[in-house]
Amino acid sequence: MADPIIQRLEAIIAERRSASPDSSYVAKLSARGRARIAQKIGEEGVETVIAAIKDDGPGVISESADLIFHLLVLFADMGLTWDQLLAELDAREGTSGIAEKASRPKE
Repeated sequence: MADPIIQRLEAIIAERRSASPDSSYVAKLSARGRARIAQKIGEEGVETVIAAIKDDGPGVISESADLIFHLLVLFADMGLTWDQLLAELDAREGTSGIAEKASRPKE
């Protein structure tokens, strides 16, 4: 179901998680723990927002690529897959965003 590039990235990330942190960014990031991975997602999200506010289309594309990459690193850390994300999006098709948000359990 996932795009071939996403499948390749998932495979590369899975392989590199067990590499030496000295030779692999993914291994280094994974060794620093889930909180650091999540922090990187936040940083890349903010950088995407800044590029959008500046009306910088190429910047939004570049920062979005970084954001998705780091999201895939988080998925790998948590044993999740892009296909699971796509299945969730598919399940939401036809549901309004307002109705979907209202259906979530209250925290």
